[in-house]
Amino acid sequence: MSNAPLMPKATAVWLVDNTALGFDQIAAFCKLHPLEVKAIADGEAAQGIKGMDPVLAGQLTREEIEKAGNNPSYRMQLFESKVRVPENKRKGPRYTPVSRRQDRPNAILWLVRYHPELLDAQIMRLVGTTKPTIDAIRTRTHWNSSNLEPMDPVTLGLSSQIELDIEVEKAAKNAPKPIEGEEPQTLMPVDETTSEEAIAAAFAKPAPKTREEEEAVDADAVFANFKSSGEGDEDEDER
Repeated sequence: MSNAPLMPKATAVWLVDNTALGFDQIAAFCKLHPLEVKAIADGEAAQGIKGMDPVLAGQLTREEIEKAGNNPSYRMQLFESKVRVPENKRKGPRYTPVSRRQDRPNAILWLVRYHPELLDAQIMRLVGTTKPTIDAIRTRTHWNSSNLEPMDPVTLGLSSQIELDIEVEKAAKNAPKPIEGEEPQTLMPVDETTSEEAIAAAFAKPAPKTREEEEAVDADAVFANFKSSGEGDEDEDER
């Protein structure tokens, strides 16, 4: 409920017991139905709930209550504190909706394939999975490995682009630095590997040897055999 006081029913109980405000006014402030406020006043609802003073809680001022008491059509405004208390981030694995859980293996495969620098703990934070599942997908021992397709976790709604960028940046900072004087190993540009010349060179068959090259090879082999056999005859003569 937007702009509703904390513990709206407890607040309504206190306003019913301590003010002469109308049911509509209390209902509008507490974001409740007027009939629900009437049931509270009649003792049919909110039994056992202790009233909470919204003035002491800093959610309502005495001036607002007086204005509403003098004007039945006036609607009290919730007092908003100027100090914003940051929400505590929940520690533990990320919660993934049931409808998205079947997409997690595809997201893990995408992260393992396109961001191998990520640690298992980082992947677990991004998509809310477990280490055994990551190991099974990485070693292709997952029960559904044959049907998995790499899919971006951001597109699947499992993580935000900002979270992914932060984890990738952390992994890049923690990666081992190359040795001085050694050129870093990088992939060839796409233009070079997909050009017609590169494709033709990759699938080209070696050119057949000419007759002169074959005769030269045969001649070297003959002379080599002749030389080895001659050395054997000299050894026998010496004996």
